[in-house]
Amino acid sequence: MAESKPRSATSGSTTRSSLSLLNGLLLLVVTPVAIAVLLYKLDDFDPAELPIQRLPSMVVPERNGRMLQESEILGHGLLPGPEDLAYDAESGVIYTGCADGWIKRVKVTESAADATVENWVHVGGRPLGLVLGPDNQLLVADAEKGLLKVTREGVVDLLTDEAEGLKFKLTDGLDVANDGLIYFTDASYKYSLPDFIKDIFEGRPYGRLMSFDPSIKQTQVLVRDLYFANGVAVAPDQSFVVFCETVMRRCRKYYIKGQRKGTVENFIDNLPGLPDNIRYDGDGHYWIALPTAITPFWDVVLRYPFVRKGLGILDKFVGRPPMDKDGGVLAVDLEGKPVAHYYDPALSLVTTGIKIGKHLYCGSLMLSHIIRLDLTQHPALAP
Repeated sequence: MAESKPRSATSGSTTRSSLSLLNGLLLLVVTPVAIAVLLYKLDDFDPAELPIQRLPSMVVPERNGRMLQESEILGHGLLPGPEDLAYDAESGVIYTGCADGWIKRVKVTESAADATVENWVHVGGRPLGLVLGPDNQLLVADAEKGLLKVTREGVVDLLTDEAEGLKFKLTDGLDVANDGLIYFTDASYKYSLPDFIKDIFEGRPYGRLMSFDPSIKQTQVLVRDLYFANGVAVAPDQSFVVFCETVMRRCRKYYIKGQRKGTVENFIDNLPGLPDNIRYDGDGHYWIALPTAITPFWDVVLRYPFVRKGLGILDKFVGRPPMDKDGGVLAVDLEGKPVAHYYDPALSLVTTGIKIGKHLYCGSLMLSHIIRLDLTQHPALAP
């Protein structure tokens, strides 16, 4: 019988080292996965299925996909998060609410470099939606404080901060009708602005469309159970109000006059992005701000609750990954038909767009300036 040769000490040592390395690698892979699974199971965040229909992509006749490259900047570094814009044609001033709690005034000039920025009134909260009332007093949807009025002398008055026993948590968009009634939204009665992404990830309807009558100081809930109620615009004929539902990628009509008063119907659906504010330009078009396009990633997020739960947990401990791109503004006609889309791959969190003369002015939740695009020099074109 042949004698077996003993294994060398070097061979055994190599095998043990390989096994140790393999075990170490497995541990590195398995441990975070196990922790993630445990966190997922233990976390009580419970997103719901969203009632979103899968429809063909919207066809927009004209596009400009270089919006950021072709724009000018107003008030660089002086406007932290100019979320919404309101224009006073008489004085040539744009009002905007910023993250530092100031309502600021930006003097519109032919040259963007000559625009001046003035700290006007410190409301102390987080002003979002803005509109000038019939008496030229500024109305403000303040995310933290509620619905405010700022007089021409700069006096701040609280108009309302609750309805039906529920305090507003995220007062968001607004507009005012010719009769003085104010229409506004509370995006969520559960989540405040710092946690707005949780409302979107949870996928439950905590938003409301409301009205406030200054003559009798009455707040009325008009539409309940909205998925992140956002921008508001009164129709030029005063027959209805258009309001945005961010999560549902749509704008809807609420009739305030006529035989259909009190009823709701779609104005535009299947938007190419998540809508924020909506503004009527007085010239036959609404301008809908889209903070982000519906990328393939966003499509998956909106479709699957378990993905939103995972992102919610990730956001809690690490922060959410970059998800937003191709932000911009969509112009639609009075019937809600798309006309032109202005956007840029590098743009995100565009929250408002208003047309003043030949320019499109855009605000943002995150930028420190206003973007201005010359629509005659850089129009949207047919593909």
